[in-house]
Amino acid sequence: MRILIIEDERKIADFIKRGLKEEGYAVDLAHDGEQGHFLAKTNNYDLILLDLMLPKIDGLSLCGQLKKEGVSSPIIMLTAKDTVKDKVVGLDTGADDYLTKPFAFEELLARIRVILRKKESGTVTKLQVGDLELDLLTHKVARSGKEISLTAKEYSLLEYLMRNAGTVVSRTMISEHVWDIDFDTFTNVIDVYINYLRKKVDSGFSKKLIHTIRGRGYILKE
Repeated sequence: MRILIIEDERKIADFIKRGLKEEGYAVDLAHDGEQGHFLAKTNNYDLILLDLMLPKIDGLSLCGQLKKEGVSSPIIMLTAKDTVKDKVVGLDTGADDYLTKPFAFEELLARIRVILRKKESGTVTKLQVGDLELDLLTHKVARSGKEISLTAKEYSLLEYLMRNAGTVVSRTMISEHVWDIDFDTFTNVIDVYINYLRKKVDSGFSKKLIHTIRGRGYILKE
């Protein structure tokens, strides 16, 4: 899952980014409304965290503009304004949720999970390919009933492969959805993580699930 943070208070932005990356999310960061607008229009984000008080383009205007331009990413508005009127205005502009500063990071995570579950139509809680299962709620992964321990980044990569099971995904596609905008696509990091997954997911099983398609990318299939 890839998230865009549009927040001009750098300490808050860096704190949220660090916490989300530790949870396995790919995170991009913008410090003003113009940059946020450019990134939101250029990339496909699963969710946007949008501060209300921003330089260049304020959060309310940006939210309305993105919705008019057809950006479908759900938006959580972050603001120090906590009156009912302010919340109503934010939600009427197109925001999906509203979180007042200061907030507990655990609450932000919970609200993100709720919105992402709604985006998945509220029905998909598990992914399965053959005997490989991934629980989207608990983040537990198992093959043939045996639990597999993954790092946050390994989990994110496996989730992306399983969501696209049966489809070849290129390194560029993987980098856009699993890593952030600063990722160097010329490194071999993706290949390294694919090998990590192979050792944990395929090692010891006669049927391999993760396959390399030379010159194109990778595919996860039975």
